[in-house]
Amino acid sequence: MTQVPPYDPQLVEARWQERWVREHTNQPDLDRARRPFYNLMMFPYPSAEGLHVGNMFAFTGADIYGRFKRLQGYDVFEPIGFDAFGIHSENYALSVGINPAQLIPKNIETFRRQLRRFGGMFDWRHELSTTDPPYYKWTQWIFLQLFAAGLAFRKKAAVNWCPKDMSVIANEQVINGYCERHPDTKVEQRFLEQWFFNITKYAEPLLRNLERLDWSDSTRVLQRNWIGRSEGAELIFETPAGAKIPVFTTRPDTIFGATYLVLAPEHPLVDQLTADEQRRPVNTYRREMQGKDVVSRRVGGGDKTKTGVFLGSYARNPATGEAIPVWIADYVLMEYGTGAIMAVPAHDARDFEFATQFRLPIREVVRSGGGEPLPRVGEDGVLVNSREFDGLPCRQAKGAIIAWLKERRLATPQVQYRLHDWCISRQRYWGPPIPIIYCDRCGPVPVPERDLPVELPFIQDFRPDASGVSPLARHKEWYFVKCPRCGAQGRRETDVSDTFLDSAWYFLRYPSTEFDDRPWDPARTQTWLPVSSYIGGNEHAVLHLLYSRFITMVLHELGKVQFDEPFPKLRAHGLIIKDGAKMSKSRGNVVIPDAYIQKWGADTLRMYLMFLGPFQEGGDFRDTSIIGVRRFLDKLWAVAHEAAALTPGASPGFPGSVVERKLHQTIKKVTTDTERLDYNTAISAMMEYLNTVRDEHVVARGAIEPLVVMVAPYAPHLAEELWSLFGHERSIFTAAWPAFDERLAAAGDVEVVVQVNGKVRGRVTVGRGASEAEVVALAMQDESVRKFVDGKPLRKTVYVQDRLLNLVV
Repeated sequence: MTQVPPYDPQLVEARWQERWVREHTNQPDLDRARRPFYNLMMFPYPSAEGLHVGNMFAFTGADIYGRFKRLQGYDVFEPIGFDAFGIHSENYALSVGINPAQLIPKNIETFRRQLRRFGGMFDWRHELSTTDPPYYKWTQWIFLQLFAAGLAFRKKAAVNWCPKDMSVIANEQVINGYCERHPDTKVEQRFLEQWFFNITKYAEPLLRNLERLDWSDSTRVLQRNWIGRSEGAELIFETPAGAKIPVFTTRPDTIFGATYLVLAPEHPLVDQLTADEQRRPVNTYRREMQGKDVVSRRVGGGDKTKTGVFLGSYARNPATGEAIPVWIADYVLMEYGTGAIMAVPAHDARDFEFATQFRLPIREVVRSGGGEPLPRVGEDGVLVNSREFDGLPCRQAKGAIIAWLKERRLATPQVQYRLHDWCISRQRYWGPPIPIIYCDRCGPVPVPERDLPVELPFIQDFRPDASGVSPLARHKEWYFVKCPRCGAQGRRETDVSDTFLDSAWYFLRYPSTEFDDRPWDPARTQTWLPVSSYIGGNEHAVLHLLYSRFITMVLHELGKVQFDEPFPKLRAHGLIIKDGAKMSKSRGNVVIPDAYIQKWGADTLRMYLMFLGPFQEGGDFRDTSIIGVRRFLDKLWAVAHEAAALTPGASPGFPGSVVERKLHQTIKKVTTDTERLDYNTAISAMMEYLNTVRDEHVVARGAIEPLVVMVAPYAPHLAEELWSLFGHERSIFTAAWPAFDERLAAAGDVEVVVQVNGKVRGRVTVGRGASEAEVVALAMQDESVRKFVDGKPLRKTVYVQDRLLNLVV
């Protein structure tokens, strides 16, 4: 019997990782690729803690797909980098008293070590960090392109302000009125001059293009909802003094039920419309609202008590002609629609609560057959109390009323979006400075491209303060600079740009990192982009993916790239939990992979993470289960050594055997499942096949080599070692993915469950691929099935190939 050496993953993995580097195994020729395949994974933020198994789960799943494509004959480019700017890094640096410029390189080195250790197929020649001046030079260049195109602009706007971060935070970072990063810190509202990108101009193509993208449905739905398209009309309510108040509504059919108007406290007409006797309560209310964050106002914070103040003025309902009171209230926001709503309390829950609170008229104008109490908010009814439109179904009435009001110049059909312009300003230190110089004579002047990058200076005092001005303003030798247009003394913009701008274009830079004179090389970009496959988490479904699509659309429109969508194919991975709960530092259940790799090896951990559950759903990390995967690798190691030890010609053949059929079935199954990212079932199929090989005592290279190739994407180090053992001199990733014979893959018997009227009544064994008629005939010969049919006529049959037959009688 062959003496099989023990499987030592530490030894094997170190050997192959060194060889991959030495032989440039993971470095495709970017200029002469025959079948380019750009395999992208979402680059990590380099935290001080290092990668945890959730990160490793995501990276492993993406890496498996890239290796699989390589074995299918593609030239795979799989780069990696670090999303290293931003408030997370800066806050941690503040907490430990180290400048982030000194801290981040150490964190990146930790990540780099972990990423090498787990065996990713990364082309390290093209590593990037968003904090490197050669990178953010081009981030600033992109800002200048948008500025020149009129898509970057500065305006005063209401923003969420975190007193602890001392910076603007996004709406998505406000949870029930508190900062996501500081659950004990209540978010405030401030009005600041901010830089914005005009993403709303692209709302319709961003929405329309989703239909042609091969994305996970969950991601597509999240992004579609975020863009939030609404069809309706802008109606005009006019005051006795002639002021026109535009109101956007998606329910023009309910205009006859509008009994009051509500404006946002920030609405520009509030001062003009406020009666003298109401000025004091109105001003008091507006001051109170300035301390309330935008998100809490939008969702109401669960508080059913509505607040508001009557302005003391009235406007004319365009349909009825009656004067209705004008109020301000916190639940109306300037950022949506026109900042004013027509209130129809009989058919809107918030309006109903408000009207009830302040004893305002409630007029029913839609009636349905169900007799539900007010408010009735659905559109399944007919109009009442609506003059000549009475009896019209709601959906039909919409168009008719818009047309009627349009003739009187009181309505305009309109489409609106939930999407708002992208605020890119951050009043912090750790980010790329926005490349603008302010001149008293010339106004905002873009930094000339020849002067890029505007480098972030190293300053000791980078702590933000409550002023709303970036710490960079305190660095006078950097702050004051000559105006590039007139030469007079100017001042640099002290806000830095949002970290989402850094990540909105990084995929464009990866293939061209060695070029200093261009953001991306046109020929390389033509070859490799758009990205072939993008795998990442749904936590980035909205912001990162939406902003990347927007930037790409703009660059395409400006003639800078040849495509308008960066990620035609995207898959969202699931979430790894620990002992039934999401991993978090507060729960103490974050799992760092280093110890597991040290004990079990990277290949075992990779396969175990993929075996936990469906990759696009996730799974529960339990220490006790990893041994099963290690046993599989140990068995494969042993069987491969036995096959390799046979003298040439001594290896037994296996044509026509159970093993041959099982091999082709396994190749088909693993090929299909790996393509679909159903890694757990692919692994299960390989385990099952290896058990068949052992049970049948078939020690043959022809039975083992194809399995080694199938295992390679999942356990690359072990596969390389066994491939070499079989005498192959080149990397296994220069081999071809095994082909299967459809006839053999379909061979063999299967058991089909038989139901009668949905209840299991028997099972029949048939040849794989048997027709429905054949299975029905066999089922009707089974006594346990026949007695439930009992001569009744067969109304319908439902057949799921090779799995289930349901007889409906």
